[in-house]
This record gives sequence, structure tokens and C-alpha cells, in this order.
Amino acid sequence: MTRLAVIDHGAGNLVSVARALEQNGAWVDVVTEPASLDGCDGVVLPGVGTTGAAMDRLRTQGLVAALDAWEGPLLGICVGLQLFFDSSDEDDTACLGFIEGRTALLKSAPLLPHIGWNDVELAADPLFAGLGSSTLFYFVHSYAPVPDNPDDAIGWSHYGERFVAAVRRGRRVGVQFHPERSGTAGLAVLANFIAECQRGRRAA
Repeated sequence: MTRLAVIDHGAGNLVSVARALEQNGAWVDVVTEPASLDGCDGVVLPGVGTTGAAMDRLRTQGLVAALDAWEGPLLGICVGLQLFFDSSDEDDTACLGFIEGRTALLKSAPLLPHIGWNDVELAADPLFAGLGSSTLFYFVHSYAPVPDNPDDAIGWSHYGERFVAAVRRGRRVGVQFHPERSGTAGLAVLANFIAECQRGRRAA
């Protein structure tokens, strides 16, 4: 069985993320320390909250260096995705720096936070296998990633302005939407990530 570590950095959606992954057949450990990543096939960095609070918690737990050293598949969700970048305009926060760029406020949004279902344009990527070129997903956010390199983007949506809704850099992949709250399509995204973890385990 695929073993996944879900990072507990104080996010409010840990239970729903863990249950959705378990529904797809994964064994889930909610972890708060670097040693708990040993033996995992993949890591999930979830997020409901602010980037500043999340980074403070990761530093306190000693997980910043551990995540930087992690070479397996890593999935960031919402704030977890935003932490991939160099910095966030929210709280003027330095983040993990996995992908060059920053997270910026949706300045053209009619109302913030952006809450609800939006269509996402999907690039051809293993995370979106079987989902076609566009699918509805559920969002709760006020900020979105702005990668320096447009090639890092693999999904786009629109709320007052076009924004990046998914990114990939190697085995690090992230989504701004909440797959654990996005019904069948969201479960398919999580199943595809689990499959990517299984492929990585077999190749190791």
C-alpha cells in the first residue's frame, strides 16, 4: 500500500485531505517532524490559512530543510502550493523557494475570498490524467501563484482575472483548488498523485 505523509502545519483541512487519500487506497500518516517522512512514498502539503503562519510552523517543526531534501513526489494544496514559491505577498513571507516566483493577491477579483466552483484549464500532465482539457474544481483563496517561468504552470482558471491554478516542477506539483472538496474530479487528481507515488516506488 502507498504510504503518504500529510504535513500538519496547522492547516484546517487535514482530516478531509487524509480521508480523501485513504478513499483512494493510500495509507496516510499525519506528521509533524522530519523523521516521520522516512519510508514514505509521497508527501502532501495541505493548507487552509495563511502563508506566514504555515511557514512559522514548518520552521518550528524543523520541516523546511526536510521538505527541501525530499526527492519523492510532493503535492501542495492551496496554501501548500503557495509555499512552493520564493515569497508571498500575504504577510510579506519568505517561502520554500522550490519554484521561482511569488504568490500575489487577486487584485481584479469581484469579491474576496474567492469561494466556489470554477472551471480549470488543464495542461497535459499525469496529475490530470483522464480529466480532459478542463474540469470544475472547488476554490477557497484570495492569493494565487505567479511563477517567473510560465512553463511551470499546468493549470489556469479565471476570477476577475486569469490566474495560475496548478504548477509542476519535476516531482513537486501543486494545485490552488481543493481536490478533497471537488467531488469525483478531485478524487481523480488525488488518485493520479497516488499512482505517481507508486511509480516512483517501483523505480527506486
